[in-house]
Amino acid sequence: MTSRRLLVPAAFAAASALTLAGCSTTSSSGADTDATDDGRIVVVASTNVYGQIVEQIGGEYVDVTSIVASASQDPHSFEPSAQDQLAVSRAELIVENGGGYDSFIDGLIESSGSEAHVITAAEFSHDWPGEDDDHDHGDEDDHAEDEDHAEDEDHDHGDEDHAEDEDHDHGDEDHAEDEDHDHGDEEHAEDEHDHSDHGHIEGFNEHVWYDPHTIEHVAEAIADELSEIDPDHAETFEAGLDEFVAGIAELEAELETLDSEYGGTEIFVTEPVPLYLTGAAGLVNVAPEAFTEAVEEGNDVPASTMLDASRLLQGGDVKVVIVNAQTGGAETNAVIDEATELEIPIVEFAETLPEGETYVSWMQSNIAALASAL
Repeated sequence: MTSRRLLVPAAFAAASALTLAGCSTTSSSGADTDATDDGRIVVVASTNVYGQIVEQIGGEYVDVTSIVASASQDPHSFEPSAQDQLAVSRAELIVENGGGYDSFIDGLIESSGSEAHVITAAEFSHDWPGEDDDHDHGDEDDHAEDEDHAEDEDHDHGDEDHAEDEDHDHGDEDHAEDEDHDHGDEEHAEDEHDHSDHGHIEGFNEHVWYDPHTIEHVAEAIADELSEIDPDHAETFEAGLDEFVAGIAELEAELETLDSEYGGTEIFVTEPVPLYLTGAAGLVNVAPEAFTEAVEEGNDVPASTMLDASRLLQGGDVKVVIVNAQTGGAETNAVIDEATELEIPIVEFAETLPEGETYVSWMQSNIAALASAL
């Protein structure tokens, strides 16, 4: 069985065109949990990706604790501390990814008895298959309007045909099984990444923060909830949301440009982390599903699948190889080595926000890295 280990290379100290790394928190999990005394809204985010978005919208009127905020932490297997539970117990708003990605948050909510409103990003995804749990994750009418808005903006998240228009396939159906991360039966004896309890939803790619369109709706829900909690500063929250949405529009324009120039280009993605973003850019992941699934689950990749992967890389049609900057294994390293030998560009995508970046600037860097590689 392959160890799906965390990678924390020295390169994480800085970002480059093809290596995006180095992560920090908007507010460490050791933040002052008595922040309610100063009148700010206390918010807990499962990762610093969502924490930064809350801070951008809420500004000086929010106090944000991002529980997972480092490249050395894997949300799939994160073990929260008593301090994290205390932070959740005092939160007025909680923002999680959902879809099984950060299920530790649900455990903290239950154990702490928190009655905070919970915004679950995955439930705003176009292909969300789950049903609401016991927590209130947002108004259904607003969500319905979001879906209408998605149609208005011509973001076809399920259509695989990029030839006739600029619709963005955020969930390449050919690779749906690549995104089926059944972690329930795997034992990772060599590392700490046992996904047996992480509650993944079969057939759903939970890495929704790589879908700017989904994140726009998450941001709207955040602004609405902050305004509900603190109506006196609703105008500030609305202004923060407007700025954020303008940044999302820029991202989508950049993705449209990539789609128009490189739509249909074949790429090899070792894990499904960036598939929403690459799909929006019109890029086609040709990695064998058995390879992607095994790497995601931390299993050995079958020898025959490794041979198929090698043939794909040597065939000359794969223009970019994309890997997870924070996890990997022997088979991923083998792909990296072969791509390097064949002079195929390699792009790294991370799961946590790099230090000094905003969500929008981070996604811009990711898109720029793809454009440079292509």
